[in-house]
Amino acid sequence: MAKKKRKEEYTYLRPALMIIAILVAAVVLIERIKESRKKFIHYEEFGIEIPPYYEIHGIDVSRYQQRINWEMVAAMKVKNIRMGFAFIKATEGIKNVDPQFKRNWREAARAGIPRGAYHFFITSKSGREQAENFIRTVDLKPGDLPPVLDVEVSYGVNAETIRKRCKEWLDMVEEHYGVKPIIYTNVDFYTRILKDDFDEYPLWIAHYLEKHRPRIYRDWSFWQHSETGKVNGIKGNVDFNVFNGDSADFRKLLVPSFPR
Repeated sequence: MAKKKRKEEYTYLRPALMIIAILVAAVVLIERIKESRKKFIHYEEFGIEIPPYYEIHGIDVSRYQQRINWEMVAAMKVKNIRMGFAFIKATEGIKNVDPQFKRNWREAARAGIPRGAYHFFITSKSGREQAENFIRTVDLKPGDLPPVLDVEVSYGVNAETIRKRCKEWLDMVEEHYGVKPIIYTNVDFYTRILKDDFDEYPLWIAHYLEKHRPRIYRDWSFWQHSETGKVNGIKGNVDFNVFNGDSADFRKLLVPSFPR
């Protein structure tokens, strides 16, 4: 009798279970369709395809972009896209300063573009001395983006040494400016060399072949998706990036007007 009752209950519930299964499958299918439609959109004026569904776009520059007209950069707007930030190369190694840094740093601020400074890390050199080079060169103000450690080439140095030297740079810079630095690298370098030791730092990741988002296992703040963009006021190509968040998230990342 009990078995017969359970069988009758299952028969009664079967249509409802089938409906639930169909609804779940429909939701999964809709999400897959949405994801498949997240293709890059080509912008003739920028000369590249740009990923949709990101609110804040920006560039990164160095001496290779030569003398930049930052007023023209700030004024350029195509549909809903304009340059909402700029990362500017400041230093490299233990002595080098980018010859365009001082001007770019000053003029980007005058044009009203949120700015950030980055250091190109030479893994064969002391992390402490490279941090000193950056600190001597860069005067961060409230409203600037946090300092950036650009580490992407091993130069034959083993992974353990690279991680140790990077940590020296990051610790010194964070102590000096009172804000946690951002790490810039590519997916392969982060996965092979940095790994879990640096997951607490905001990540700016370079990945050019993806059409939806960078293929990285951890959260990220910025995605460099192209190195062949065009912007008014800049000769030649320039790297394009997106910020992973809205304007409120972006403001939270900026250097505050008081110590953290």
